[in-house]
Amino acid sequence: MTVTARAVDGAANAAVCDALAAALGVRRRQVRIVAGARSRSKVVEIDDAPADLSEVVARLLDS
Repeated sequence: MTVTARAVDGAANAAVCDALAAALGVRRRQVRIVAGARSRSKVVEIDDAPADLSEVVARLLDS
């Protein structure tokens, strides 16, 4: 995923979380970066993930 927000004051990380939440159909507060906050590679966690999350991710990866 690529975002256009600059990596200043966490803006890019917030944009990543916003974009992921929208793409996965979850609320923004359910998405958080657990590793890589200062890196281009990130690990995110989805709290209370919906049961079909793996299907949604698979569709996104196929598109």
